[in-house]
Amino acid sequence: MPELPEVETIKNDLEPHVTGRKIKSVTLLWERTLQQPSKEEFERIIKNQKITGMDRRGKYLIFNLESGYKLIMHMRMSGSLMLGHDNPPPHTRTVIHLDNDTEIYFNDPRKFGKIQLVKDCQCVLGKLGVEPLSDEFTILALTEILSKRKSPVKSVLLDQCLIAGIGNMYADEALFASKIHPTRHTDSLTGEEIEALHRAIQDVLRLGIKNKGASVTNYFRPDGETGTAHKQFKVAHCKDKPCPVCRTPLERIRVHQRGTYFCPNCQKEK
Repeated sequence: MPELPEVETIKNDLEPHVTGRKIKSVTLLWERTLQQPSKEEFERIIKNQKITGMDRRGKYLIFNLESGYKLIMHMRMSGSLMLGHDNPPPHTRTVIHLDNDTEIYFNDPRKFGKIQLVKDCQCVLGKLGVEPLSDEFTILALTEILSKRKSPVKSVLLDQCLIAGIGNMYADEALFASKIHPTRHTDSLTGEEIEALHRAIQDVLRLGIKNKGASVTNYFRPDGETGTAHKQFKVAHCKDKPCPVCRTPLERIRVHQRGTYFCPNCQKEK
């Protein structure tokens, strides 16, 4: 699933190409991708809307439209956005036709991605927690989130209502960097460990953005290129490989139904 660095990369890559352009029309090749409004209302409202800019909130991508409407996309498990001219990839579910004959393809092999057109973003994004790269995400804020719960730290990091944008890969990387076992209960973490985790979260996300996201499965950048963040991963998707620190074979377990990679030596289960 595209996580914060992948969605931020898509935004950064797309924005120069779409800002100031008008949407001539949108072709829904898989109508269930559209969550709201109705297909008829969507096609009526979206026509000739000028894109004034783009934003990201958590794992959501937002096209700001001149009328005040927001076109919100969630990539879910396998979605990506690609630019082209009359050459949609095989799993294209939606095509956005721009006024310069450029097209944006919502490519989504597993068909879980969602598109919504709304006037008020809060109806979609209001449930999301703090942005982990924002000024509001302080050590104190993370301490308050963790200390109020008695759940495995990995599952808390993945809760989008608490912290928006961290997914499976970057949670594993942050926990490894801070030497915290993924099943440790959050209320057992020391102040020193929380400070290390806070630093690790921001470091791994920034590195992921710098390397244009992780192309582990279906993620591609809008120009069709892959990201390289996965090449820097220390533990994520690295089962049985030697730990880069101690050479112990890395392990994979499930934490709340999510595949989780870690080093059993560096990340002790206290």
